[in-house]
Amino acid sequence: MPPLPPRKAEDWQALTGLTQGRSFVVERVRLLESGIAIEGAFDLPQLARLSAEDQIFVAAFLRSHGSIKEMETVFGVSYPTVKARLNRIASALEFVDLDPKPPHADVIERLKRGEITADEAIKILEGQK
Repeated sequence: MPPLPPRKAEDWQALTGLTQGRSFVVERVRLLESGIAIEGAFDLPQLARLSAEDQIFVAAFLRSHGSIKEMETVFGVSYPTVKARLNRIASALEFVDLDPKPPHADVIERLKRGEITADEAIKILEGQK
């Protein structure tokens, strides 16, 4: 079976219009180069779960290199309006923990190497750093 052509942005907008913000699951993925199809239940990436309007807003924000002043001009809104919308969008996204707790094995290895004391290891393992 020949590979399917890539979907256009209009197709994505039509899909988001069809779903009207309701949750949905992608059940089939086709690799274009090989034509291999994988079936299952695939969650959408976080940004794809945003409304079409919010996706456009995020793309514009990235294209403006994060310039709120440029966003004010492009969208014809005030600074507080841009900030409020960014905050609303950010609250809908899950962020990666920038200070994850070390795995237990790493703590034990550090203890074995003498880099930390037993008390420090206990505090780290209990999440008290």
